[in-house]
Amino acid sequence: MIAISDFSISDGPMSGAMVEPAARGLFADDIAIALCDPRAPMGNLLMPERSGMTRMVAKRQLEFTAGRIAAHRAMAALGQPAQPVMPGPDRAPIWPAGLVGSLSHCDSLCLCAMAHARDVRTLGVDVEEDEPLDPEMIDLICTSPERNWLGAQPGAEQGRLAKLIFSAKETAYKAQYPLSREVLDFQAIAILPDLAGGIFATTFTRAVGPFASGSRMQGRFARSHGLILTGLTLRHPGGG
Repeated sequence: MIAISDFSISDGPMSGAMVEPAARGLFADDIAIALCDPRAPMGNLLMPERSGMTRMVAKRQLEFTAGRIAAHRAMAALGQPAQPVMPGPDRAPIWPAGLVGSLSHCDSLCLCAMAHARDVRTLGVDVEEDEPLDPEMIDLICTSPERNWLGAQPGAEQGRLAKLIFSAKETAYKAQYPLSREVLDFQAIAILPDLAGGIFATTFTRAVGPFASGSRMQGRFARSHGLILTGLTLRHPGGG
């Protein structure tokens, strides 16, 4: 298993040791994960990564720094030297040659997943606070079948399960974007969670880049210590 966590705030509501097993369970063992606390990240950025920091507000600087530190640690776990991860014109991370990855953060956690490009075609990861989704956002984010599925769940859980659907769509979007370079609305992807199995099915409701309408991907999710974590791995054809 390849995982690195570093939380410098030991008296906070959550520690890396508490959430790391849930994050690790999202991915196979050949995929590295690294966790940081964006409230107080440790370490230094590489020089090219520092170039745009002065234009960021303080909170964004912390998030950006934590994400790059997590990426460097994931590289180390894969046996690679630390290399810059620069934002592209679309603000998506540009991963070093030979690597694929995904980044996500919320107020208390930054998570990076990374793999060798020879093994994995693309990755997606997302972390959200495990709180109900704003009811006004449900119609925007959820398709009609998803709303029907939510309506069949216990009333007290529906808002948080809507947030789970949101997180799964964020993960699926991040996984497909490097292959399609297409910005999607939430209705382009349909999610069906398996609550007992901790997995979710992703279905494209229309053709997107190399994905035909009806194409499916499968991801995993976990709810741990006040967080929702979702992850998705798409391997090369014939690679499982």
